[in-house]
Amino acid sequence: MQSFAVQHGSQQFLEQQIADPQPNEVVVALRAAGLNHRDLMMKDRIGNQPDIYTLGSDGAGVVEKVGSEVSRFKIGDEVIINPSLNWYDKTSAPPDDFRIFDGTFAERTVISEDFIEKKPDHLSWTEAGVFTLSALTGYRALVTLGQIKRGETLFIPGVGGGVVSFIIQLAKAKGAYVITTSRDPNKLKQAEILGYDRAILTDDNWEEQLADEEIDLVIETIGGATFNRSLGVLKKGGRIVTFGSSTEDQFTLNLRQFFYGQYQLFGSTMGSREELRELLAFCEQHELRPLLDKGFPFTKIDQAFDHLSGQTQLGKVYVVM
Repeated sequence: MQSFAVQHGSQQFLEQQIADPQPNEVVVALRAAGLNHRDLMMKDRIGNQPDIYTLGSDGAGVVEKVGSEVSRFKIGDEVIINPSLNWYDKTSAPPDDFRIFDGTFAERTVISEDFIEKKPDHLSWTEAGVFTLSALTGYRALVTLGQIKRGETLFIPGVGGGVVSFIIQLAKAKGAYVITTSRDPNKLKQAEILGYDRAILTDDNWEEQLADEEIDLVIETIGGATFNRSLGVLKKGGRIVTFGSSTEDQFTLNLRQFFYGQYQLFGSTMGSREELRELLAFCEQHELRPLLDKGFPFTKIDQAFDHLSGQTQLGKVYVVM
């Protein structure tokens, strides 16, 4: 596959010369793609290299070409991208060759048939285009590792982003009581659409505000700035899952307090194909949809990145082709 860049205003876009797919690959003509904070960080991870690198992990579109050995899909099928590559089964950790797919910020992309799934009928193109990375990350954290149960209480700080927004909806569909936080009272008001049960401000004293709650599970995505505060409201013997760190990666943990409290700590990232298929079945049964914040035409993807980096969104930011 040969790639070249063309200039569009202040933003470079990628046009791709798509060769015939390999025997087990398909070419997907994309209709919509979702932005993730991962995309904002990829520039530093990639560094200065001469080759063009296509970002974008979430996307949905129509199968345009199929390789000679493809058996699950045909031309014209509507599909979503599964960016969790090489992780097939619901194991305790991803395999050594696990990686996250990049390549959906383009008109077309090439991917193995193993890592696309049928687009859920109840999702629009834009909903399907932003779905997988956030929803799969949230499902593994909440269900596989967090083991949320009906009637339990979940505390998840930092409402706003796509993963947290989806976890709240998923937890409510599972019958949990959900508490969240934000720095912005207006955002908490807007987030009522997600169906959470209680909200407090980030700057509040969490232990005082939540003294009347017995919290069974905490899902932490913020990192060092809030981890110990989150642990402080978790009941003894409770579970805490962490999969993000938008603040400090390193902080001090009172280990004696932790083991006396008999807390259970799980690290998580993304999820397997098996979990994605469980998630898709659950979402279709309950008609769960990702919350959309704002969309942009693909030719204005630079504005979409600016909007995402401003951290004012509630739900997913996306581009349409």
